[in-house]
Amino acid sequence: MPRAKKRSGRGGQQGNVQPFSDEDSSIETLSHCSSLSERTSAAEEAGESEEMAQEDFQYKLKVYIDSTVDKSAKTRQGALDGLKTAMATKILYEFISERRMTITDGIERCLKKGKGVEQCAAASLACLLCIQLGSGIESEEVFKTLRPVFKTILNDGAANIQARQACATSLGLCTLVAEDDIMDVYATMECFESLFTHSYVREDGSRPSVNPQTTQLHTNALLSWALLLTICTSSHIRDIARKHLAKLPRLLENDDVNMRIAAGETIALLFELIRDVDPEFDHDDWESLCVKLNALATDCNKHRAKNDKRKQRSVFRDVLKAVEEGDFQSETIRFGTERMVIDSWVRKRTYDTFREFVGSGMNYHLQANEFIRDVFELGPPMLIDSAALKAMKSSRLERHLYNAAAFKARTKARNKFRDKRVDVGEF
Repeated sequence: MPRAKKRSGRGGQQGNVQPFSDEDSSIETLSHCSSLSERTSAAEEAGESEEMAQEDFQYKLKVYIDSTVDKSAKTRQGALDGLKTAMATKILYEFISERRMTITDGIERCLKKGKGVEQCAAASLACLLCIQLGSGIESEEVFKTLRPVFKTILNDGAANIQARQACATSLGLCTLVAEDDIMDVYATMECFESLFTHSYVREDGSRPSVNPQTTQLHTNALLSWALLLTICTSSHIRDIARKHLAKLPRLLENDDVNMRIAAGETIALLFELIRDVDPEFDHDDWESLCVKLNALATDCNKHRAKNDKRKQRSVFRDVLKAVEEGDFQSETIRFGTERMVIDSWVRKRTYDTFREFVGSGMNYHLQANEFIRDVFELGPPMLIDSAALKAMKSSRLERHLYNAAAFKARTKARNKFRDKRVDVGEF
């Protein structure tokens, strides 16, 4: 029988193997170069696509800016909303600074010629523009153009009430950011005082007849006044404390819960400021004020909504501690890899005002906006790439174990003060 042929390869005897030739080496080198060129071309394509997306985004912004002076009110409104969203979610300093006066002209036109909702959007956009530009000559130029328009609408009793409310809030923040003359700051505060003092309960106990929308206007004016109070000089704070600390408690009797809360927070803020200036400060009606604050902190009137009572009690417990003991319930804000502690009424008032305009983009602005970081003393922005950020985050298992341990510790601590054996007594 013929002998079976031996198979080469697996399971059999291997044939003669040729040495690694120059041709094979060149083929492998070509394959490596090919894969490298593919990666390079992919990176270039990604960079080009990102550049194209940036160009498209800037083109849309230019269209929005041009549309703020369109004849159609609907087009103007859409342009204002588009610019607001962009400025709230991105840092656009270089793009905006070159076109700031064009944007300012569009805002001015919308404030003067627009109606209601359009005026509100224009007022909000003015604040976001100042936040983007920061505290400097550029924002001063913008505010110098818009300040008289804000004050005209604010003091015009025949103007749209929503527009007046928006101007009251926007004028306060723009003054904080862009006003360089402290005397003009005081003049703006007097403008706010002329509004919210109309909601004071009179000395004979009678209450002024004010409709809910006007009350909201007075509330916005009071909060803007309190915001500017945070940048006043020591001597001016003393004058304001003497003038208003005896009158502000009259607003605590207002029927509107937002006005009561705004008045309580303003009183706590003023106490904090005057005690920093004069640690030995003594308020004449301190005991009666504490009684009034305690009543609001434990309010259980049936004619008030449950949510309003819950919100009011929570705020006034903190206000009462501030007036009685000078304490503040601190709060930690986390953004990216950083943390910021809200540890005073001054910081709380400032943070709440910025967040009202920036909204969900507040954490991003805290990370990247140099002006806002300077306001809250956070230092220059931290540049961390996505890979480093991912490495710094804890894993899902680590977070689960940490939460479980915290829950166990919290349960043990609570059980120390909770008697599970209830003594029901005998009948």
